[in-house]
Amino acid sequence: MRLMISASTSDPSKAACNEPAGSDLLAKTLAENTELRQQLADVQQQLATFKKLLFGPRTEKRPFDIPGQPDLFAQPKAATDEASATKPVKQHQRGKARKGFPDGCVNEQGLRFDDSVPLTTIRLQPEGIEGLSPDDYEIIGVEKRYKLGQHPSSYQVLCYELPVIKLRGCDEILPIATVPGVLDKSLADVSLLAGLLSDKFVSHLPLHRQHQRLEAGGIYLARSTLTNLVRRSIDLLKPIADAQWQHALLSKVLAMDETPIKAGKSKTAHKRMKQGYLWPIYGEDDEVVFTYAGSRARHVIERILAEQFSGTILTDGYSAYASYCRANEKVVHAQCWAHTRRKFVEAREDEPQRADRMLELIGVLYRIESDIREQALEGEAKHERRQRLSTPVVDEIVATAIRMRADPALLPRSPFSKALQYLENRVPELRVFLADPAVSLDTNHLERSIRPIAMGRRAWLFCWTELGAEHVGIIQSLICTCRLQGLDPYTYLVDVLQRVGEHPAHDVIALTPRVWKTCFADDPMRSALARPG
Repeated sequence: MRLMISASTSDPSKAACNEPAGSDLLAKTLAENTELRQQLADVQQQLATFKKLLFGPRTEKRPFDIPGQPDLFAQPKAATDEASATKPVKQHQRGKARKGFPDGCVNEQGLRFDDSVPLTTIRLQPEGIEGLSPDDYEIIGVEKRYKLGQHPSSYQVLCYELPVIKLRGCDEILPIATVPGVLDKSLADVSLLAGLLSDKFVSHLPLHRQHQRLEAGGIYLARSTLTNLVRRSIDLLKPIADAQWQHALLSKVLAMDETPIKAGKSKTAHKRMKQGYLWPIYGEDDEVVFTYAGSRARHVIERILAEQFSGTILTDGYSAYASYCRANEKVVHAQCWAHTRRKFVEAREDEPQRADRMLELIGVLYRIESDIREQALEGEAKHERRQRLSTPVVDEIVATAIRMRADPALLPRSPFSKALQYLENRVPELRVFLADPAVSLDTNHLERSIRPIAMGRRAWLFCWTELGAEHVGIIQSLICTCRLQGLDPYTYLVDVLQRVGEHPAHDVIALTPRVWKTCFADDPMRSALARPG
């Protein structure tokens, strides 16, 4: 052993030759170690993502744990007891009505309903009056107990009697009256057509379940009949949706997104449905238009917006929008802060402290926007508030992201690194809202309008044809806009389906929910079921 050591140290040339080999081996080992660490982090991230999709909550809200907060408004025990002893408490006192419930609709039992609900009174006789005549007792009061009931179905057959009249003294027979109807040679009343559309696209009840409900009510129709009634009704509404689309393109700020939908049989995969997309656009007058396309490519954006739109388009981080805006000088591209924030929410398990820091800074922007909404600031006042308060926050967010990205300890493909890179690549687009007060901070208002499409995917799963997907876009354009305008979709559909056949084509814009609310909502056309007599 001594001889081997002396031999190795006595030859400096061999030692010089072995040193580079050792450094190369060390560098190779470090590189392999870094690669394995990255692969392990990727696998752990994928596992965490799958666990969250299967078992975890979908909310992006952050839990706040502020030390000492429970004791902030605490009172001494004696004072609390004294206050509770002197405060009068009503017997069976009910809490306040929930948000969205009308005032005065709560009865003494807590059942909430308004005057439009049919009320059936059932009088029960007390025990012990059997065999007594009305002269033997006196009713001194009535106690009421309410129960909520339901009919198996609410369908009704309308029978129109058409008398044939012959004038006396001559052989002239007067023409019989015309039965009101929306579709030619159809057995469906307008109330049925509006009910089919409302049940499927508002309540997300598929037609085959509506068919079962019809049979439960003693009415027997083929499923194909229901499908044809829905298709023909939506065809009548298509010009109204097109007019709404053209008006939305006149907006100065337009929010745009896309959501997947299965439509039509796939030509490549056997027994598979083809992947399509509904592209919603949200105009500045609270109007939503859904357009179907079989692709997610940039040419779809060009077809939807055409040459008519010029202004600011607010989107998520999909690269097709950026490519479209770069090719059109008259279009300004703004991007959504909610999608940026979502990246850091997904990276909290990877870098909890750093992700929380970025979420806190982004949260400051949202608190500023909340104050702006509460104070109803618009125009120059809103712009001044954003310049004074939001601009320093955005600068701090960008500077913090650059500083964190410079840390060599961060793995380049970690979720937090990807979130930082997502932010840095979109800084100019994320700053657009600072210069234009009409631009929203995010696309959440559009995301909420997409929710009925996602719920429909859970209910009726797919569209059998691409034409059916186009019809879904037409009817959801009108229904979602009705909700944004505070209208009842059923009442709107009953009126418009009767009015569209006689309304002038050049004034079809008046039948869009936004204008219909002003022109016809005060006295809408009703179905025969709702008419007196």
